[in-house]
Amino acid sequence: MAFPHLQQPSFLLASLKADSINKPFAQQCQDLVKVIEDFPAKELHTIFPWLVESIFGSLDGVLIGWNLRCLQGRVNPVEYSIVMEFLDPGGPMMKLVYKLQAEDYKFDFPVSYLPGPVKASIQECILPDSPLYHNKVQFTPTGGLGLNLALNPFEYYIFFFALSLITQKPLPVSLHVRTSDCAYFILVDRYLSWFLPTEGSVPPPLSSSPGGTSPSPPPRTPAMPFASYGLHHTSLLKRHISHQTSVNADPASHEIWRSETLLQVFVEMWLHHYSLEMYQKMQSPHAKLEVLHYRLSVSSALYSPAQPSLQALHAYQESFTPTEEHVLVVRLLLKHLHAFANSLKPEQASPSAHSHATSPLEEFKRAAVPRFVQQKLYLFLQHCFGHWPLDASFRAVLEMWLSYLQPWRYAPDKQAPGSDSQPRCVSEKWAPFVQENLLMYTKLFVGFLNRALRTDLVSPKHALMVFRVAKVFAQPNLAEMIQKGEQLFLEPELVISHRQHRLFTAPTFTGSFLSPWPPAVTDASFKVKNHVYSLEGQDCKYTPMFGPEARTLVLRLAQLITQAKHTAKSISDQCAESPAGHSFLSWLGFSSMDTNGSYPANDLDEMGQDSVRKTDEYLEKALEYLRQIFRLSEAQLRQFTLALGTTQDENGKKQLPDCIVGEDGLILTPLGRYQIINGLRRFEIEYQGDPELQPIRSYEIASLVRTLFRLSSAINRRFAGQMAALCSRDDFLGSFCRYHLTEPGLASRHLLSPVVRRQVAGHTRGPRLSLRFLGSYRTLVSLLLAFLVASLFCVGPLPCTLLLTLGYVLYASAMTLLTERGKLHQP
Repeated sequence: MAFPHLQQPSFLLASLKADSINKPFAQQCQDLVKVIEDFPAKELHTIFPWLVESIFGSLDGVLIGWNLRCLQGRVNPVEYSIVMEFLDPGGPMMKLVYKLQAEDYKFDFPVSYLPGPVKASIQECILPDSPLYHNKVQFTPTGGLGLNLALNPFEYYIFFFALSLITQKPLPVSLHVRTSDCAYFILVDRYLSWFLPTEGSVPPPLSSSPGGTSPSPPPRTPAMPFASYGLHHTSLLKRHISHQTSVNADPASHEIWRSETLLQVFVEMWLHHYSLEMYQKMQSPHAKLEVLHYRLSVSSALYSPAQPSLQALHAYQESFTPTEEHVLVVRLLLKHLHAFANSLKPEQASPSAHSHATSPLEEFKRAAVPRFVQQKLYLFLQHCFGHWPLDASFRAVLEMWLSYLQPWRYAPDKQAPGSDSQPRCVSEKWAPFVQENLLMYTKLFVGFLNRALRTDLVSPKHALMVFRVAKVFAQPNLAEMIQKGEQLFLEPELVISHRQHRLFTAPTFTGSFLSPWPPAVTDASFKVKNHVYSLEGQDCKYTPMFGPEARTLVLRLAQLITQAKHTAKSISDQCAESPAGHSFLSWLGFSSMDTNGSYPANDLDEMGQDSVRKTDEYLEKALEYLRQIFRLSEAQLRQFTLALGTTQDENGKKQLPDCIVGEDGLILTPLGRYQIINGLRRFEIEYQGDPELQPIRSYEIASLVRTLFRLSSAINRRFAGQMAALCSRDDFLGSFCRYHLTEPGLASRHLLSPVVRRQVAGHTRGPRLSLRFLGSYRTLVSLLLAFLVASLFCVGPLPCTLLLTLGYVLYASAMTLLTERGKLHQP
């Protein structure tokens, strides 16, 4: 595709749009590569917004672009390789970004598509605490409506890339896409490896001109004054290069802003979602005072603040439910950040290294997690723990949480597990991380306990989640470090150091990690308190993980695990007793039909005996891990087992739930409701109404049953008097008719509720004929087999019918005599 250099930019954009419709995808990408190479930035900047949107889709989710979330190499290998080469960090698209970056172009990004808390605060004319938005917001004279961010090309590209994970519609359930194989997931991994390298430095941008560099974005003056959430901090980037305009500036400090921007955008777009109440709690007293002062000073300014305030409230109350794909991408980010932070050499990671001259990348590695990720991740996890459905999909959230809790898994000096499969001890060097992330371990663990107590642990997927959490927290020395952190937080403030004012304020974790470092704090207790108060506020009510409340939850979970193990064993025994052809014979009606089932359906019914064994293994190990973590005694665990055994009968299946007798019958106790919800016990449910009107079974022919019902109803209406007279006789004929025509006595049935008992007492049925048994497959197949066997002995249909009738009369006579004799012996 050749374009004359004299073409107008509008014609270039129109040509590319036409080619995107008429040409194959591979040819489009080839043309785009040539355009990027041949055209100057002056013409390319007009096509840049359209190209970004055509790749990542529109922000409203209507256009899906190249659909990177569904593109997989094993399904579409040609398109996949073309896309990955074009969007690679060193590919043509990034060359276009750097080409425009060198000319300092700006592109408008609508504030309305930012995460709810950020959008609401900007519409209130309050500058968010993240430096990502500083000097970028452009206000309109009408106030908070129609706001835009003025972004440089790199920021604009990364904003669209990150938001495409959130704004695009969720993948349909019918489309089975493995997230780790899709192009978007792999691109995230490549960008992280490129801009947050674990080895070496960040590669410099590929410049189109020899010796050219991409200057960092210059600060812009906002069109309207702001109030800030907290104190303004100088970016590490500004500290190094704000006064360096020479091309001989330090390349590392010159290019560190790309890494900073990438991480800030990912964190802001993927983790900055929480409720209005959480937002209000996060604000420090200083920020609230500053906001109040600002509102009073501008109350009669360009616009009335009432309307944006209502919009902000609405934005905060918008429901946000992350998808499983979203959570998996965040987990990838956390794993890479741990590897990135742990790639510091021991001499660089030591506290004394702060006093020496260090490169911006080294400071970045030390500060990336605490300054950027910790606060927003904690809020994001709290949101997921509180709003995620109680199903097996929570496993994605669980693994994301556990990945963050174990930075030692991503350290370069990690030890391989021993041959005896024993978990290795967590080194004491990780104690500061545990203490400075105490709430991540303790409060979220208590939150998980509350979730686990409401799930069906008989399901192998739920049992696996309990096992995973217990295994992680049972790593040697980890529980001791958590307990030490809680002791540091709970110790009283007896002495205040003269060297250090113990003022707990919310630090700007989302501020630039290139900001000036605070003085080194050697008081571990102060650091733990600062962490807790900054996330939960100084009026928080902390529930210790090793306190009596959490221990009570652990004991309840241990009891639930014991009961779930017993239930799984009962289901296994029940399945083992069932013959292989049970379902087929039941369909024919030859086997006993238990319409009331002993247990509700769960994963075990579909996965078989192997799943039962896995469930038992997961629960057994989880119980052992909980015993180790919380130092539970063997006597306590045996007590649960003995208590469970005393509540079961000989087969463990027929015991009623725990109830009390009230005026209207049995009333479930809280224990009884718990037993029913977890499938430990159940009532024997059976049909108590008219047998002729009960629902048609799967082993019956629906049309034939309805026809036989109409026929028997007509006979009963026509001969009701004669049947009543026959059944009232005291001789053998009367007994024979009562055996066939009288409904079975209600006294032999199970307990009825008082309401049903009164209804049955007021509605007495007389003798009647029932032909419904002729509508079942079992009866018809039995008759067919009888005629086939008779034909083998040369017996015709009519003689066979007479023989069957005679045989049944003899059988019915014998049953009549036995029934009458049984009634005579009844007391």
